[in-house]
Amino acid sequence: MRADLRLALPAAAAWAASWLLVGAPALAASAVVVAWGATAAATLFLLVRARRRGSSWPRTRGAAERTGSGRTNSASAAPAASQPLLRNTAADARQRASHRAPRVAGRTRRYRGGVLPGMVLAAAAVALVCTSAFALGHLRHPPGLEGGRSRAGEAVVTVTGVAEPAASAAFGTDADGQRVTVDAVLETFDAAGTRTQARAPTLVFATVAHGMRLPIGASFRVHGTLTPLPPGESHEFLLFARDGPRADRGPPWYVAWADGVRTGFRHTTAGLPGDGADLLVGLAIGDDSGVSPALHDAMTVSGLTHLTAVSGANCAIVVSAVMLVGGALGLRRRIRVAVSILVLALFVVLVTPEPSVLRAATMAAIVLIALAAGRPSSGMPPLCLSVVVLLALDPWLARSAGFALSVLATGGLLLLTRPLASVGERFLPRWLALAVAVPVAAQLACQPVLFLLAPQITPYTLPANILAEPAAAAVSVLGLVVCLLGVVAPVLGSAAAWLPWAPSAWIAAVARFFASAPFAAIPVADGAVAAAAAVVFTLLFLVAVLAGRRHPRLAPFAGLLAAMAVVVGIGAVTGAALARTAAVPGEWQVAACDIGQGDAVLVHSRDRIALVDVGPDPQPLTDCLEQMHVQRIDLLVLTHYDRDHVGGLAAVIGRVDVALVGPTDGPADERLLTDLRDGGAQVADAARGQSGALGDYRWDILWPRAGAPLSGNEASVTVLFTGPMRLLFLGDLGEQAQDAVRAANRIGHVDVVKVAHHGSADQSERLYGDIRAVAGLISVGAGNSYGHPTDRLLGILGRVGTGAFRTDLGGLIVVAGTSAALSIWTEKPVPP
Repeated sequence: MRADLRLALPAAAAWAASWLLVGAPALAASAVVVAWGATAAATLFLLVRARRRGSSWPRTRGAAERTGSGRTNSASAAPAASQPLLRNTAADARQRASHRAPRVAGRTRRYRGGVLPGMVLAAAAVALVCTSAFALGHLRHPPGLEGGRSRAGEAVVTVTGVAEPAASAAFGTDADGQRVTVDAVLETFDAAGTRTQARAPTLVFATVAHGMRLPIGASFRVHGTLTPLPPGESHEFLLFARDGPRADRGPPWYVAWADGVRTGFRHTTAGLPGDGADLLVGLAIGDDSGVSPALHDAMTVSGLTHLTAVSGANCAIVVSAVMLVGGALGLRRRIRVAVSILVLALFVVLVTPEPSVLRAATMAAIVLIALAAGRPSSGMPPLCLSVVVLLALDPWLARSAGFALSVLATGGLLLLTRPLASVGERFLPRWLALAVAVPVAAQLACQPVLFLLAPQITPYTLPANILAEPAAAAVSVLGLVVCLLGVVAPVLGSAAAWLPWAPSAWIAAVARFFASAPFAAIPVADGAVAAAAAVVFTLLFLVAVLAGRRHPRLAPFAGLLAAMAVVVGIGAVTGAALARTAAVPGEWQVAACDIGQGDAVLVHSRDRIALVDVGPDPQPLTDCLEQMHVQRIDLLVLTHYDRDHVGGLAAVIGRVDVALVGPTDGPADERLLTDLRDGGAQVADAARGQSGALGDYRWDILWPRAGAPLSGNEASVTVLFTGPMRLLFLGDLGEQAQDAVRAANRIGHVDVVKVAHHGSADQSERLYGDIRAVAGLISVGAGNSYGHPTDRLLGILGRVGTGAFRTDLGGLIVVAGTSAALSIWTEKPVPP
């Protein structure tokens, strides 16, 4: 069966135009004029050509009718025995005509096949997304808030996501509250007596009182600083609140209903044990806020995170259930379709309208509408049409990774599953061939984008998905049943929650098993090159498995090239890993691990190891420790308890001798220290005046003072190592705290400074001027949404003569030598 790709060109054109305009909004006005002009010209050309062809047809048909009518009259007058002869003569004439004019017939078929109409539709789709980008642009990035500079004022924001504990306290601290980040939409911003209307996605950093909720759909007033981001980011602004949010209005009734259902589902499953309970809500309704960081990392490495994102399978289950129940009740088809669309809309509100959910729901609605019209539709046309519709409503979806993966995975399933299964049936039972074909099809389609998002190879993705997919289907069905029971019969829902818990626990066990296997995540040097190689390999692989019958010589050649590409790729990745390990200076003193947006820095002397902070996640730290051949940690310093400094603690539990920690700020911090103690570490509070030895180094704690009423960033443990080099670690201290450290200690010149707070703007130029470090290590994540490192910090380092070395550009950074002869090695070539 051939795939119907008539709408593929309009979808691709709309996507490309949206992607371009989102990154260059100034082009929107010109693009509207050009796109609609091209659409009008293409439509006019198509109509003129159709009219010309139509004007010649009547003469031809008229002649044929006149000839035919004569023949018909003759035939009517002829005896009945002559009728077969006349029909045969007419058939022969048609056959001779077809032999005489094959090219004309070919052209006619191509014209009718829709090349020109497809181009007209593509132009119209581009015009639609250009118009939408132009019409919504002034709300998405209001001119009054442009200019790249921060503004202080009062904002009204509407919450669109679940509040999460902040990974970095860039907005200050409050001992009486919890630091959180939350996705929201900026509605208005008042500054200097001017109110600006907006409709811009904004990431809000705020401190909320313990027990306070920020429900989805509710609006809040916040005083703070609004910082614009470059065009094309997932958020338009960052809002750093100076005080706690104040309620402005509650969520709409249907959003409040959905919040109540989600809350009830979490309560229903609260008594379940282990990973199965944490994962169940995410698998059933896409709410993965209860998934622990360690389990989330395991799901990522094993390639199972897509299971916690609501997709077409969930929408299909909802629609099928409604249609089946409606059929059993004897409802007419159109009534069943209308009810299905209504229930589907409520389901979208329940699981929150993430890009993958919108794609799946829009595609399902298109299929239902076609069914109601008596024209059942399936396959690629609904997918392509859903892409055009969604981009016309929100062109900024073009740069959403979730939207791209959802579209690609669905397209891969529609186009590749059946051909791959037919090939697999030559070697496997039919059911097993289909079970293998499904994840292979989705993986082939998504792999290029996955390389761009996370440049690594996860070799266990295929077996993990084969084992987890059947359980995921069971969780989706049973989880929705339990969710509804939790609303109408909570006791019965709690009893039934064990049914979806079992397959949920199985999925978590599969994820952890494969994530802990050897070589579970193999880093790739360049994600863009890997993505291009994945596209080439996929094309060769498809030619090899699908072209065997029609092109028997081409298929083996393509298969050979694909096999060679795999061998070369494995060799390149393995060689790069070995070269990376071998190139690390053997007598290194300092190593800043590339662990994303967070801190994890090693100090090495005479087989003694100190580690300052552990980063946001265990897996990157584990990879760094393996690369640096670190087995045991003699001294661990936890500067403070933001997740980007303590989230990777699981990687070192049981490997630490002594831990110096900053002031705690609640039960969660105390639990971390309990885990350290249970792993055999001696845990002590760090305070100014403490000192000790690490090989050839002496370490001194410079901050905080004992008993000082500080917490969070301002209480960051500041430590100075003195030996072959002088090393200063500033944690996340802000400018005022840095000045306090400077006043309380005579630090003097240092060789290496771990720059405070990933290079934020909140820095003391006086401190950096005093220490005049040779090298400043900036541990920062690539493409982070905070704008780190800031121009102000880089300017400070430049003015005091300190070289800036960033993990987002250089990867792992290693410092070797002594103060007299300092050498710095970076894992990646640093751009000039």
